[in-house]
Amino acid sequence: MRTRILDAADEQFRRWGVQRSTMEDVARTAGVSRITVYRRFSTKEELVERVILREFRRYFDTFLVDIASAADVGERVVVGFVSSLRALRGNPLIGALITAEPDYFVSSLVGDGGRAVAMVREFVARQLGQEQRAGTISSELRVELVAELMVRICASFLAIPSQVVDLDDDEQLAAIARQFLLPMLDPPGTGRTGPDV
Repeated sequence: MRTRILDAADEQFRRWGVQRSTMEDVARTAGVSRITVYRRFSTKEELVERVILREFRRYFDTFLVDIASAADVGERVVVGFVSSLRALRGNPLIGALITAEPDYFVSSLVGDGGRAVAMVREFVARQLGQEQRAGTISSELRVELVAELMVRICASFLAIPSQVVDLDDDEQLAAIARQFLLPMLDPPGTGRTGPDV
């Protein structure tokens, strides 16, 4: 039933936007009563958060495919950063929220104790942990902290329009990743500027 309601909410939000959609609209689209929706999701805000979280989870599979052909860890970070921004901004639901209803997008990122950001951070930290176990990055690197910083940078580009960075320019985004994200892969005190890419 939760999946049925989430599917209906996703469809409703994509078609009409979050602001113009009510819990009753979602119930109608799902073919259930409004009470049934409220039993699973106590508020509209919770429902919006759950739909967006599900979109982030779906993106993880795409992310893994995108980075699979990268030659080394540095290139995986660059490709991951660029593809994340492109895919999430191009997602029919998330892209529409970013453009038309940014308040809902931001509240979904920080709502519920920042669960969306935490979920993405844990995913990125797992990828960095695999790199550590493979010996491609230092065992001294604090992967949770690096993942947190990388995710927050990406989230800020999604949530706050930039007048300096063109988010439609993949080459510019790749250059930013090389200049600012790759040095994060070096533990403090190494004196290096990042891995060769």
